[in-house]
Amino acid sequence: MQNHLRLDGRLIERQALRFTPAGVAVSEAWLRHDSTQIEADKPRQVSLKTPLVALGQMANWLEAAPLGAMLGCTGFLAPRGKRFKSLVLHLQHIDFLTQDQDED
Repeated sequence: MQNHLRLDGRLIERQALRFTPAGVAVSEAWLRHDSTQIEADKPRQVSLKTPLVALGQMANWLEAAPLGAMLGCTGFLAPRGKRFKSLVLHLQHIDFLTQDQDED
């Protein structure tokens, strides 16, 4: 079964770096995505804001990204927690994009 997602967008919000009781770094943030997609042969404007979470070394990478940076985020979707239905993108890889890459 596949659960793999790539989403490009702008880093718009980030919480302070924290650590689990086991000492693992955790960084939580929000990514803003705006694009035009083709659906049923018609252009559709897509704007969304999605939560991100990164653990370990990936948390340090996310923490180093400046607010407003364009990021290519790759990871998997999972519920925020056992009692929550909302999904969070768990980062496994981050690409730091330039404005030129954003326009592709």
